[in-house]
Amino acid sequence: MAPGSSIVTDIPESDCVSDGLSEALTGIRLDGDSTCKPWSTSLVTVGLSSLTGLNDLLECPVCTNSMRPPILQCPNGHTICSNCKHRVENHCPTCRQELGNIRCLALEKVAESLQLPCKYQSLGCTEIHPYQNKLKHEELCRFRPYSCPYAGSECLIAGDVPMLVSHLINDHKVDLHEGCTFNHRYVKSNPYEVENATWMLTVFKCFGQHFCLHFEAFLLGMAPVYMAFLRFMGEDSEARNFCYSLEVGGNGRKLTWQGIPRSIRDSHKKVRDSFDGLIIHRNMALFFSGGNRQELKLRVTGRIWKEQ
Repeated sequence: MAPGSSIVTDIPESDCVSDGLSEALTGIRLDGDSTCKPWSTSLVTVGLSSLTGLNDLLECPVCTNSMRPPILQCPNGHTICSNCKHRVENHCPTCRQELGNIRCLALEKVAESLQLPCKYQSLGCTEIHPYQNKLKHEELCRFRPYSCPYAGSECLIAGDVPMLVSHLINDHKVDLHEGCTFNHRYVKSNPYEVENATWMLTVFKCFGQHFCLHFEAFLLGMAPVYMAFLRFMGEDSEARNFCYSLEVGGNGRKLTWQGIPRSIRDSHKKVRDSFDGLIIHRNMALFFSGGNRQELKLRVTGRIWKEQ
């Protein structure tokens, strides 16, 4: 809210709107009678030219998230979300006035009456929601960007699948293979060093989709283990259309795993910690390597197929 536009519950509604709010409401189309007050309970649809000003008004100056009712304000009219009140020790972050419990009812009514497009509209989402439903929708929107699936570092890159595939190849130097079968060879000169989580990632293009094959070593309690699992670069609902199998063996023995690839919406750590994949304990891995306990040589094979 603009400075000097104090909003309290005992003054007329016509005096409750700051210059900033009035300016932001310019160009808003009302679904009902055009003579209605812009903060009436009728739903309003916001034109693109008005979105920037409204988003600024509805953005908390502390956490920068969109504010949901109850929206608080200081005596000078600066607004803040209720979740951040304790973070600023009950003082306005703009003018340092004590916040108290004054609610900005006009801005709350505007927020409750708006219908806004999803913020992922440019990525393909066509849905329009009332303001509060919009925030909940965006948390689960299928068009929201995916996080980089690379597990070797805390990569902050996010984007759609084609962008992430290019990023993995160019920035993380990940190999891309065409086809639905794989033959993955893993060699480690010292199988006793797993504290720093040895890992590998390979991307496969199959059925017009992309999959990430992870292979890594880590400590499960005090026991070193190796694990291989597959993640689907897309939504969980699409991942369920596919199955995959993994096999590792040697010396006339083998271990097999069959499952459904997990979506990259689930973090690498979440999948690993749920043990949703092929797990090989070190002693078994060394046995598969041919009995030479000084070097680990594993070959993981498998395939991806589509459920009918």
